[in-house]
Amino acid sequence: MEVEELLQHLENQLKWLKDQKYTYLNLEPVLIAPLPSSSKEPVPESPPNQSRGSNSPSLEELYQQHCTCQRCPLGATRKNFVFGVGHSKAPLMFIGEGPGADEDRLGEPFVGRAGQLLTKMVRAMGIDRPDVYIANVVKCRPPKNRNPNTEEIAQCAPILQQQIELIDPSLIVTLGNVPTRALIPNAPGITKARGQIFQYGKWKVLPTFHPAYLLRNVSAVEVAWRDFKKIAHLCFAEVS
Repeated sequence: MEVEELLQHLENQLKWLKDQKYTYLNLEPVLIAPLPSSSKEPVPESPPNQSRGSNSPSLEELYQQHCTCQRCPLGATRKNFVFGVGHSKAPLMFIGEGPGADEDRLGEPFVGRAGQLLTKMVRAMGIDRPDVYIANVVKCRPPKNRNPNTEEIAQCAPILQQQIELIDPSLIVTLGNVPTRALIPNAPGITKARGQIFQYGKWKVLPTFHPAYLLRNVSAVEVAWRDFKKIAHLCFAEVS
């Protein structure tokens, strides 16, 4: 099923939500000014007035430190090191499992069909994609889009940890089993974990289905939208 057909399900949900007076789903003005987006520069610079400790790198510096990484076998087969994209101080951070073919080719996370669906679901909440931050657990594409293994996750874990610390989001949304268990090892499977609030350090974590799963299982779209309702409430309503 195509992305546009799935969006029709979301539009039906939005209409119902509006009828139920869920006004927080359409936030105006946008809480964070969007950054200029460019597919050639997926790693944003930190805002000029951002204060940070002298020993803390910016996201750009972190990218430069690791973009030639060869610490696991994935480095030898990648086309691009897919670091992350979005606002460097986004209140909302999405974490997926790893790059696919489109992401590997373009060097940016969530740009294929699943990424298109994620973008439109974010917009359906009244938020622009540049106002959130999107990353993956591993930064290089696993062969044939398989799940990353324990070694690969462990090698990328310090990079993801630093991304989280630098961005310091109000809410982390994990997309699927792999990122959920990378942050919360004892979490149940995604069908039980989704929609629940977990704690990772000082950060709240909300697991939900991966958009690729929604493309294969249309019946789960309505369930996923319930989680997106919580995202808008937990993250943006609290800072409005």
